[in-house]
Amino acid sequence: MTAHDTMNDTIWQAVAQERATLVELLHDLPESAWDAATLCAGWRVRDVVAHLVLATRVTITALLVNLIRARGNTDRLVHDTAVRHADRTPTTELLAQLRATIDSRAIPIGTTPIDRLMDLLVHGQDIAVPLGIDRVMPPTAARLSLDRVWTMGAPFHARKRLAGYSLTTTDASWTAGNGTPITGTAAELLMVVTGRTSPDDRGSRP
Repeated sequence: MTAHDTMNDTIWQAVAQERATLVELLHDLPESAWDAATLCAGWRVRDVVAHLVLATRVTITALLVNLIRARGNTDRLVHDTAVRHADRTPTTELLAQLRATIDSRAIPIGTTPIDRLMDLLVHGQDIAVPLGIDRVMPPTAARLSLDRVWTMGAPFHARKRLAGYSLTTTDASWTAGNGTPITGTAAELLMVVTGRTSPDDRGSRP
């Protein structure tokens, strides 16, 4: 096994762990909480869960059909397909579908295993934070995801959006950008680069 294969295997193990713990969190929620708003504007808890399920089921045909339906707008595509799936799937079935993805290593076209990990880490917080639930991000997984978001373009455009800031983690050897310092754990900075937290909220606090 190559070093690349070993790293991917480690990432997939982390993905499985995030899915498993998210299933545990969701299992304890009352039905009403599934319709609660998340950190993603216009997304309910059940919509986010549906999105995570559908990320393991993407096919070329479905992608093209839904892209046409969304008039070429990929953001609308992702949102609308998740909402449609969430609306037609009972809560218990949606949870069962997420549980069935735990060991899945399927990835949508044009993405990587680390994208699946990053998606789970961030969406886990999207669900947990508004509900007042403390969901801890594993530091290594958070750092890998932070680096991925910083080096990718769409949909976050982190380097462009955070131009003029210097980001430094307090729990890992990671730094990026130039300008006004922003410090925090890899988990905290991941929330900044994905737009969940304002950089002004972090400042230069440790």
